[in-house]
Amino acid sequence: MADAGRDKREDRAYNEFQRAYFEGGTKRTMVPREDRYLRRHVEETLRFGEIERGARVAEVGCGMGRYTLLLAKRGLRVTGLDLSPVLLERLREYNVENLDLDVRCVDVEDPPSDLAGAFDAVVGFFVLHHLYDLGKGLQGITRLLKAGGRAVFVEPNPLNPLYYLQIAFTPGMHWKAERGILRMRPKIMRQGMAGAGLRRFRFRRFGFFPPALANRSPGARLEGWIERIPLFEALRPFQLFRADLAGRESPGRIEAYPAAISPGGFSA
Repeated sequence: MADAGRDKREDRAYNEFQRAYFEGGTKRTMVPREDRYLRRHVEETLRFGEIERGARVAEVGCGMGRYTLLLAKRGLRVTGLDLSPVLLERLREYNVENLDLDVRCVDVEDPPSDLAGAFDAVVGFFVLHHLYDLGKGLQGITRLLKAGGRAVFVEPNPLNPLYYLQIAFTPGMHWKAERGILRMRPKIMRQGMAGAGLRRFRFRRFGFFPPALANRSPGARLEGWIERIPLFEALRPFQLFRADLAGRESPGRIEAYPAAISPGGFSA
């Protein structure tokens, strides 16, 4: 009982820290925009997850809507979930096109009962490595899914050294908030998803360049060429993780668009 109480206190304290980290000023990397770099993240996620237009999708850790708005523009029925009411209010302000989407202030480790089994897919972009307890977070994500639904997440690759340079030299970024990147390894994700009741785990890596290069046509062409070289596969910066909840067969492919994990720790 004492250990459980301590875990809850530490969980709350960590969530408050993360809220302060993201609410403290407007981080450039959170501002919604539409460019080649972000569109690719969305398109790779939808394709990998076989998520079709019209699907009901929850985005975990939606923040200010950087990806939420792009998902809604692709004909998905989107519900944005975030721990921070401040960020959700900013999302509403950025929704200048009045896209049809719902936003909810939710702790994904303990989602409300009215959202249980409500979604064809749960997605997230660079959010899982910010969770205090990855195992509990994945269990909460599983509860959101319909039978046959799928969870699909984009996360940083801990083998790519550029992430550590970014954390070290970018104003406002802190290792304490970003250290969960060390858990974003296929073995840990496979164990965590299986422990949450998800099956058919798979992953792939993509990308190579930062936005300044990837958003330019020559950079995008060169990136595509580099991604065909197997030697660089392990260092590709972005990882897609997917696993499915047992149930009905997964729908057809998407249309072409232009073991225990200790809380706050890093089990092997």
